[in-house]
Amino acid sequence: QVQLVESGGGLVQPGGSLRLSCAASGRFFSISYMRWYRQAPGKQREFIATITSGGSTNYADSVEGRFFISRDNANNSVFLQMNSLKPEDTAVYYCNAGLWVETLRNYWGQGTQVTVSS
Repeated sequence: QVQLVESGGGLVQPGGSLRLSCAASGRFFSISYMRWYRQAPGKQREFIATITSGGSTNYADSVEGRFFISRDNANNSVFLQMNSLKPEDTAVYYCNAGLWVETLRNYWGQGTQVTVSS
């Protein structure tokens, strides 16, 4: 069974940094895209960042220049370095990935809470 497991969330003061990690486990051939989304209370889930298998990246305007996505293909992992955090970054952050099983299938992690507050 394929799973995505996030870690690294927590409480941080405004202006601080956090690094989220997400690791894929189970039986699959390879990983295509890897993405991060977030969902704040009372709001819809929103796209944050994506990285292709070749390392190309794209970001939401709200995090461009502050958040940085990277991946470790050897360890089936994706990371989100979050800098200059703001209270409005408070949300549950979700890892999302396309994994080649029999076909390309989309998977979600369980989410990790990030709270930015003084």
